[in-house]
Amino acid sequence: MSGPLTGLKVVEFSGIGPGPFCGMLLADMGADVICIDRKSSENGSAISVLSRGKRSIALNLKDPADVKTALRLVKRSDVLLEGFRPGVMERLGLGPDTCLKTNPALIYGRMTGWGQEGPLAHAAGHDINYISLTGALAAIGPKDGPPSIPLNLIGDFGGGALYLAMGICAALFERSRSGKGQVIDAAMVDGATSLAGSFLARALEGKWNSERASNQIDSGAPYYNVYETADGEYISIGSIEPQFFAMLKDKLELDGPLWEQQMNQDNWPLMSDELRKVFRRRTRSEWCDLMEGTDICFAPVLSFSEITSHPHMKAREVIVSVDDTPQSNAAPRFSRTPSKVGRPPEKTGMHTEEILKELEGEAVG
Repeated sequence: MSGPLTGLKVVEFSGIGPGPFCGMLLADMGADVICIDRKSSENGSAISVLSRGKRSIALNLKDPADVKTALRLVKRSDVLLEGFRPGVMERLGLGPDTCLKTNPALIYGRMTGWGQEGPLAHAAGHDINYISLTGALAAIGPKDGPPSIPLNLIGDFGGGALYLAMGICAALFERSRSGKGQVIDAAMVDGATSLAGSFLARALEGKWNSERASNQIDSGAPYYNVYETADGEYISIGSIEPQFFAMLKDKLELDGPLWEQQMNQDNWPLMSDELRKVFRRRTRSEWCDLMEGTDICFAPVLSFSEITSHPHMKAREVIVSVDDTPQSNAAPRFSRTPSKVGRPPEKTGMHTEEILKELEGEAVG
């Protein structure tokens, strides 16, 4: 491994979604991530993008002997990742107090939706529920319809995994000065609210319209929207700046008083209607030939299956193939210590014997 986190040891307690994604990011950057999988799933398929670059050990955390093994892993690790409901790790004998006593320099990362404390802390939930409380979900979608579900990008991955990863890196930096570990409470309600912070501030100041599709960058503005093309596909434009909007008008041959008042919101509905008519005159490919690569701020709206053939995505190798499995490349990119996409374990627990031998060797040493 050559990534910037080479030498970092991480123990991850198997879960779903944001926790494994955070572990994947650390593994991509070179960390040695050992995932503790359930012994009941041993030898089951572990092939998953979120498992790439990790090693897998199968333990039964209800067995005192296996809990001791887990604590041995904790003792030699820099970081612990867990995504259980509050109190579960404590009941297993693997809570922060126990683990930090075992390893005072440990960074103990806790990933939950509601957080470790609060009235909803122990309630079940998913991304859609967490972002419902942040204002983010209410802000996304058409004017005449319900909010649109943005996959689970905002809560699980954006407001969850990425904030936990950032918190881990910050805690590691602080540890380099203090020598001490600490607990990170990464709650998706916190992270998603932080992600939406600039919009939240504007809304609380009365500078954001709570009605969907009535603001500049929520599809309210005609120059920042998605439009259907003649072949039933879609393109996006983001011509916010006056000079970019002027180029859009020139390319589309838009003349008249209506187009001279870009920021006049009273004109936005009519301008949007006109642009819908214009963009339906050509196919997506034809619009790409005319506008892609210009300062109009234009792009075709591609499906996941289409991005592998786009010239820009191909040139940057945004998609790579590992064992014939296409997947996203590691990000971000480092100039001296490049990240690398590793292979996932072929089966859960496939590294159990290897890891146990390492622990025995460390004990003897």
